[in-house]
Amino acid sequence: MNRVIVVGADGSEAATAAVEWAADDAARAATRLHIVHAVDRSPYEIAKFSTLDQGDAVTLNAQSVLTDAEAIARKRQPGIDVTSQLYEGAAAAMLRGQAGNSAEVVIGGRGLGGFPGAVLGSVSTHVAGHAHGPVVVVRSDPDTPNGEIVIGLDDYHAGEPALAYAFEQAMLRASTLRAVYAWQPPAHAHIPESAHDLDEIHAAQCQVAAGILQGWRQRYPQVQVIEDVQRIHPVDALARASEKADLVVVGSQGRGAIGTVMLGSVTLGVLYHALSSVAVVRG
Repeated sequence: MNRVIVVGADGSEAATAAVEWAADDAARAATRLHIVHAVDRSPYEIAKFSTLDQGDAVTLNAQSVLTDAEAIARKRQPGIDVTSQLYEGAAAAMLRGQAGNSAEVVIGGRGLGGFPGAVLGSVSTHVAGHAHGPVVVVRSDPDTPNGEIVIGLDDYHAGEPALAYAFEQAMLRASTLRAVYAWQPPAHAHIPESAHDLDEIHAAQCQVAAGILQGWRQRYPQVQVIEDVQRIHPVDALARASEKADLVVVGSQGRGAIGTVMLGSVTLGVLYHALSSVAVVRG
């Protein structure tokens, strides 16, 4: 990684976890950390303050959020290069715009604008569904790393950016990479007189997974890879794997035009149900 890592800050506990995660990743990748915060006045329709006024209370509070976030990042990783910037406008649009010029965008699972008890905030869902490039949705990391990165495999070429990101993360962390390939048998395979042999199907799926990983193993020989082929729904498989993972990486196969449709059902399911942080990687 040689581009900047961008992290959104809003003063919430979830954003603090995101800043700490991003600081750690910036230290591992030896890259700059850029902390951003958006002041969105549109809900209040304050025409007088249509642009940032360095003296008004809203802007002063926003600057305080950035100052505190910088202090958290420097305390977490004293040696990294940290910058910050205040933006005017909606947080989701601002973060989405940052994605094209950054190595990754890091956000908390739920910020101050989320509903109490919500698993995933609207900003997180929007950015993960629209931004090009890796978007990491952070949940608080365990005190002791598990030493495992999980990647959800599929047999589409669109999944290659996710594989590249996952192998890079595993290499930088000196972690094991668990490659989860989940499949479900066709409905007629459960009919007693069916000629389909589920063991043969499973063996064939194992070959598919091995083929997907072959080139990546050669590129990253230092990364230990576990091929984990399961006869189960992909969301269930990845959610279970997340229990012992530091990060789950998924691609985005959605084809919709707006909103969460862009994520695809598996990706969205993982975002909602994973117990670890999740990286959504769009090519």
